[in-house]
Amino acid sequence: MSYDAIIIGAGMSGLAAGIRLAMYGKKVVVLEKHTISGGLNSYYQRRIPSTKEIFQFDVGLHALTNFAKKGEKRKPLTKLLRQLRIGYDELELCEQTFSQIHFKSAKLNFSNDFELLQSEVKSIFPEEFDNFQKLYQYILEFNEVNLNADYLSAKKVLESYIATPLLREMLIAPLLIYGSAWENDMDFSQFVIMFKALYLEGFSRPRGGVRTILSLLENKFKEVGGELRYRSSVESIEYNESGVSGVVLKNGEKLESKKVFSSAGLPETMDMCQKDKRSIIGKLSFTETILVFDKKIKHSENEPTIIFYNDSDQYNYQRAQNFYDASSAVICFPDNYESQNKDGHGVARLTFMAHFDQWNNLEKPDYLTKKNEVLSESKRILKNLNVEQSEIYSDVFTPTTIKRYTNHFDGTVYGSTTKYRDGQTKIDGLYIIGTDQGFLGIVGSMLSGISISNLYGLME
Repeated sequence: MSYDAIIIGAGMSGLAAGIRLAMYGKKVVVLEKHTISGGLNSYYQRRIPSTKEIFQFDVGLHALTNFAKKGEKRKPLTKLLRQLRIGYDELELCEQTFSQIHFKSAKLNFSNDFELLQSEVKSIFPEEFDNFQKLYQYILEFNEVNLNADYLSAKKVLESYIATPLLREMLIAPLLIYGSAWENDMDFSQFVIMFKALYLEGFSRPRGGVRTILSLLENKFKEVGGELRYRSSVESIEYNESGVSGVVLKNGEKLESKKVFSSAGLPETMDMCQKDKRSIIGKLSFTETILVFDKKIKHSENEPTIIFYNDSDQYNYQRAQNFYDASSAVICFPDNYESQNKDGHGVARLTFMAHFDQWNNLEKPDYLTKKNEVLSESKRILKNLNVEQSEIYSDVFTPTTIKRYTNHFDGTVYGSTTKYRDGQTKIDGLYIIGTDQGFLGIVGSMLSGISISNLYGLME
C-alpha cells in the first residue's frame, strides 16, 4: 500500500498533521499502536464499586493552555482552529477560576487576565515590579518560533532581569513542569512559549475533557478522507540513500511513502530507524494520583483550579532521587473550571516527579506498596491545603504506566533534551512532530503537526 504521507502516532500532533495533509487531497494514514487516540493526553473509564457509576477520567495535562475568547485574532488557539477548520464553539471551553503558585514563603495567583499576575507581583514583590515589566516587554518582543534559534538558558535571562531568587523560582516553576525536557532549566524560546500560554492566555478545559478535542480531531480527519488505523504498531522505518521509503508494521505489513511524520518522540523514532537513541532520552517522568470524593469540594475550602505546590523556596525540577518526590506537586481541581457542574462527585489530580528505573525494577507486591505510598502522600498534601473529603475511588499512575501506554522510553513525558525545531531529521523525508519538534502543550502539539505538515507536506 502506498501513501503520500505516513504519520506515526494518533496523538494531538499526529491527528492535526493528518487533517492538514488530507484536507489538501493527500492520501495519508495515521498509525496508532493502541485502541484509542491521544498518546500522552488520553482518557479511560472505570466503574466505582461503591456507587456502581461509570466515571470518565482524563490523563496527561490538566488544562488546555493558550486560552482565547471567541473572535480573538492572532492567538495560537484561534490559529489552529482556523487551520483545522474546527469551530470555536465545538470545544465548549470552561475557563479556570484562577491558579496559584504556592511556595513556602509566598503565593502568587494568576488567571486568564494577565493583570492579576501583575498586581500580585506588585503587591508581594514591589521592589521587582519594574523589572518584571521589563521582562514582560522583552518576552513580547522575542521571536520564540524561530526554528533556527540556538539554546538559551531561561534562568540566565531571568537572572538578568529579576534580582529576587524567590520570584525567579516562582515564575519559572509552572513553566518547567508544564513542558521542560531539561532538568532545572529550559530553553528561553520554550520559556516564552509557556509564559504566553500560561500567564498571558491562560487555562481552560473542554466541558467533556480531552475526549472533546480528540473526537473533534478524529471526526475531522475522517471527514477530509484520512485513514486512521489502530493496533498498528510500527516495527521499523525503512530508508535508503535517497531517503525514507516507508514503514514496516509489527505484523509484517509494509506501507510505502516518501514522507513519514513521526510523533513517537525523537529517541523512539531513531530506534525505529535502527539508530542510536540512548543519549537523547529525557530524564523526566511522573506519578499521577486521581482521587474521587463523595461530593464536590466547597470553594471555601479550595478555590484555585490548579496549584503549583512547592514546600520550600527553591524549586528542584529534576528526576526524583527516589521513586517519587512529594516536595512539589501539580494539583488540579477540575471542578474549579467555570461553568462545570457543581453537583455530584469531586475530583482531584496530583502529579509528582518520579524516577523510572526505580519503578521499573519493582516486583508486583512492592510496586503496589509504593503506589499506596504515593496515594498517602497525595492525601497528606491535600490535607495541608485544607482539602479533606471522603474518598470513594483512587488510582495511581507511575512512569511504567506511561511507558506501557505511550511507548516512550523510560516513561519520559516531555521527550528528549534534543529538539528538532525545523522538524527535519538526517533522513530525507522523515520529520519529527510534537514534543521533540519543540512546541509544548496540547495547543503547541497541534500547531507542531500543522506547521511541519504545511512546511514539508504541502509547500513542497
